[in-house]
Amino acid sequence: MENYLPLLQTTSLFAGLEQPALRMLLRDLCAVVRSYGRGETLVQAGHSNRRVGVVLSGTIQAYRPAPGGSHLPITHMEAGGVFGDVLGGSSLASPITVVAECPCEVLLLPYDRLLQPGSDPARQQVLQNLVRTISDKYFLLSRRVDLLILKSLRAKVCAYLLSEAEYHHSMTFTIPYSRIQLADYLNCDRSALSRELSLMQRDGLLETYRSSFKIMDAEALRGMVL
Repeated sequence: MENYLPLLQTTSLFAGLEQPALRMLLRDLCAVVRSYGRGETLVQAGHSNRRVGVVLSGTIQAYRPAPGGSHLPITHMEAGGVFGDVLGGSSLASPITVVAECPCEVLLLPYDRLLQPGSDPARQQVLQNLVRTISDKYFLLSRRVDLLILKSLRAKVCAYLLSEAEYHHSMTFTIPYSRIQLADYLNCDRSALSRELSLMQRDGLLETYRSSFKIMDAEALRGMVL
């Protein structure tokens, strides 16, 4: 646990806490570190989840099971990512599954203990951070809905790539999805997606290789989203 304190201080959940206060808070919350192998399930759709997790190493993916056995990707997280913060406070079963994409370690916190009242400034700071994190994820979900309701595939591709460029603060970036996963994320056919990307590359709008992209004409892409 001690080795991960600097990482935890950079997360949205524990931002603003000094190491002594964070160390004591984790002890009071009965925080534990768990290891998962590639493909192991951290949260299972259809089951309740009463824990908040922080990725300490490796990567995880959250997806929503869809009819026919397909998966609708929700998010992808690396070290520092916080999960379970939205669903952990609900009495309902989780609608999503979270799996380890590779061997990983995560910090797990009981949601009930996190919400216990107290005058400890560290606990109050974490509760404020929790509310802010949940609010931020609400707006990210709203952006996802905006993406999915776009009528054309090109508009979806443009909107997604522009959002990734904004996230990376660069017109050159690597997305966390393979082509199959990206097609699932955009809710489209993989062949249609590959064809659209080839046409956009032919037209000089972007350059792409596997999961890497370089936007060549951002203004043109913005015009196609409208």
